[in-house]
Amino acid sequence: MGSEARKRARERLKEQRAKEKKAAARRKNLIVIGVAAAVIVLIVGIGYAVLNSDRDEGYTGPLATQTLQEDGSVVMANEGVEAPVVEIYADYQCPACRQFELTNGSLLKERAAQGEAIVHFRPVSIFAQQQVPISSNSLRGGAAARIAADHGVFVEYNDLLFENQPTEGREGFSTDQLEQWFAELETSPEQQQEFGARLEEEAAVVTEFTEEFLPALTEDAVREIGQETLGTMVLSDLLAWGADNGHDPAFLDGTYTGELIDATGSAYTRYSGDNAFRGTPSVYLNGVLLDNNTAMTVRGLSEAIASADPGKVETQPLDNGGDAQ
Repeated sequence: MGSEARKRARERLKEQRAKEKKAAARRKNLIVIGVAAAVIVLIVGIGYAVLNSDRDEGYTGPLATQTLQEDGSVVMANEGVEAPVVEIYADYQCPACRQFELTNGSLLKERAAQGEAIVHFRPVSIFAQQQVPISSNSLRGGAAARIAADHGVFVEYNDLLFENQPTEGREGFSTDQLEQWFAELETSPEQQQEFGARLEEEAAVVTEFTEEFLPALTEDAVREIGQETLGTMVLSDLLAWGADNGHDPAFLDGTYTGELIDATGSAYTRYSGDNAFRGTPSVYLNGVLLDNNTAMTVRGLSEAIASADPGKVETQPLDNGGDAQ
């Protein structure tokens, strides 16, 4: 009850006895609310302690070999290792993906370094159809990670992107920031120059896609096929429709932005049934989707890996070690 409501209520009370009764009731409520608030604080405190007790303490040892794949994904595993395959689908603008990385990133590095797991990073952009800046942040971050993979530092750069993830809905992952973070790694001036040049190209593609191409395509699609049908289409399907209806997506060809969009579309068709890809983070162990209780805790993921059989990586290494063009 607000102050005005209380004022009107008091004005309706004609007798002092009624006023006293109401005041007594209010005091009782305050006591109940105070107790409830204390319980909530206690529960939150316990939850925070439990959450942090389940986070890994950080792995600082050497990383397993990083191998760029033909589809732009990255496998972290030493040569010849036979172990369970952990696939991580993540969007760099996704807060839950950041939480997964903070919780289990070090565990995965350690398991890969010890030969106990093959870690397959599969960056995607589930936010590419959202409004700017969510869409542009997601695509720029993903493109930058792909460029970092060309220079053999995907895993290290992946960590920096999640550490510096912009608040959802706010402009972030600027080209200056992305270049600065790459320079903080053990990269040469030549690599940094190459990274910056490619990043500028990708950033221009992202801007054209999110601010010009996609809005026009979406407007026509709503008019021609309706919002209900559009809502059932993943982005790659929408682009295919656009190609047949006057919206040529050829400017995405050969770009890492386009590669990221393709990888996202493939995720939706790669799995089915209970294993269907529905969003990020999605963590698969030997092709089986893990539930959040398993994937989002150190104990759950560690035990799942320990009890799994060796798996198989379904992608092929990129022979030339880089460029999508």
